[in-house]
Amino acid sequence: MNILGISAFYHDSAAAIVQNGKIIAAAQEERFTRKKQDSSFPVNASKFCLEQSGLSIDELDAIVFYDKPLLKFERLLETYYGFVPKGLQSFIVAMPVWLKEKLFLKRLIYSELGKVGDYDKKKVKLLFPEHHLSHAASAFYPSPYEEAAILTIDGVGEWATASISHGKGSQIKILKELQFPHSLGLLYSAFTYFLGFKVNSGEYKLMGLAPYGNPHSKDVERYIETIKSELIDIKEDGSIWLDQKYFNYATGLRMVFDKKWEKLFGFPRRTAESELEQKHCNLAFAIQKVTEEVVHKMAEEAKRLTGTKYLCMAGGVALNCVANGKLLNSNIFENIFIQPAAGDAGGSLGAALAAYYLYYGKDRKVAESFDDMQGSYLGPEFSDLDIIKTAKKFKAVYTKFDDVDSMTNKVADLISDGNVIGWHQGRMEFGPRALGNRSILGDSRNIEMQKKINLKIKYRESFRPFAPSVLAEDSPKYFDLEKDSPYMLLVAPISDKIRAKVPDNYWELPLRDRLYTLRSELQSITHVDFSGRVQSVHKATNERYWNLLKKLKEKTGHGIVINTSFNVRGEPIVCTPEDSYRCFMRTEMDYLVIGNFVFNKKEQPEWDKKDNWQQEFALD
Repeated sequence: MNILGISAFYHDSAAAIVQNGKIIAAAQEERFTRKKQDSSFPVNASKFCLEQSGLSIDELDAIVFYDKPLLKFERLLETYYGFVPKGLQSFIVAMPVWLKEKLFLKRLIYSELGKVGDYDKKKVKLLFPEHHLSHAASAFYPSPYEEAAILTIDGVGEWATASISHGKGSQIKILKELQFPHSLGLLYSAFTYFLGFKVNSGEYKLMGLAPYGNPHSKDVERYIETIKSELIDIKEDGSIWLDQKYFNYATGLRMVFDKKWEKLFGFPRRTAESELEQKHCNLAFAIQKVTEEVVHKMAEEAKRLTGTKYLCMAGGVALNCVANGKLLNSNIFENIFIQPAAGDAGGSLGAALAAYYLYYGKDRKVAESFDDMQGSYLGPEFSDLDIIKTAKKFKAVYTKFDDVDSMTNKVADLISDGNVIGWHQGRMEFGPRALGNRSILGDSRNIEMQKKINLKIKYRESFRPFAPSVLAEDSPKYFDLEKDSPYMLLVAPISDKIRAKVPDNYWELPLRDRLYTLRSELQSITHVDFSGRVQSVHKATNERYWNLLKKLKEKTGHGIVINTSFNVRGEPIVCTPEDSYRCFMRTEMDYLVIGNFVFNKKEQPEWDKKDNWQQEFALD
């Protein structure tokens, strides 16, 4: 049985294909179009999925869209009606789009499928599961659990903004939902907006900024108290109520009423790219703490309702790896599986799996080891011929190694010597994290490496932390984390064994002074709060990357590297060898490694200075 899942028309469009319950391929449209968070129909991602499975559209048993557009339209109409006369401007903007496109989604899908390939309309079966069911399915069905609680939290689907479900065997039963406009995801996005970051892409910046807040500050206490007394009422079961007089997202074109928030917190909305001050960090810290409290209570309610040992998570808020790490450490559940493509892109996969198990009633065979995501390496891969074609196009100079062992040995030398490596290997990752196949790598011991990669390669804000990739078997040596974290979705404290003593006034230091204070033996992967967003690398799921870390351990004593996504700010993660070479040449990376081909920056022909990434990609 062949099922294609689709997510589109909001953000993070993607396609995924499932054959007889096995995940064959999945990819985001942005990786092909080079438009970050591309919302268009995933024509290129769908073509890739079909090519990977060797199928035509007519050979599909179903095409499954990740939510119910008519139910979402109902929510929009009821919301506008409920807030009359507010929202007229937003209504005028939104309705033409809905009436022209989204309301007649079947017709639009049929039209867009014609761009994917020829097909017989009579043979196409379209299915539309609910948004949060797609999220729940994306987390539970690939998990290694026969039975689990399922928690999904995001901005909003049709009506639901969070759900608790019970997964058992091939069945999922939704037990409880929180409904719009009361949404933890939208609350977090409102703070993302107020602190000067872009909604639907800057939430991870807010999470990275939060550790710069001073946990001992009275301002933090005041901000938390203000949030809880004015903005949000948190119930014991984790459900929340948001006071809509402070928010504008239900009917307006902005997230919040700026002047009301300025009065609440004592300072105006930060403008994008302006200087970050301690008050901004303290407010980020405050909303992160409130978010963690709500997630914790929701998880406790999921445990109470299901009585299961395990938890599965999806939805955009499931990408808050700080909250995830603390939830795991709370021991409410024995273990947690988080869908690596937890946002809307993963909805395409969940939609396909929901159709297979729930609509068609197929039996489920639980993964015997790890999970069924195959390391999330589900995207395109490229041959030596593809790499050579790219090299010829740009007259690039390279050295080709005969085997993986000699190549990884050389790259380990380069990393230990302080070089920054563009690392392009195998199948591209599905989801927002680079997991060692489309990554930029550096030496975690190098105290200047975070600054170098942020400012000279990624061209992004200096406060942003970097994640460590570590040999799975060595992870407990560096982090207080007993479980695996293969998808970089858990933040854990750095082990006391490698922590450095910091000044007594550390939390009172100016932001930049705190950033550049020596915190551990592995400075560049130790965030200012002595934490790291861990990726544990297993030989079974990525032998080549594991082998590189093993070689590095032999040379330096540490099988651990900085791992950040292979892209510049505002650019989607690279997909093809050409994407990688362009990014390599536009930045101050030292070496590019694609397969067994190694490119030395010093040996490359001069790059056209007019080919500037700032002209192509908008700041995120």
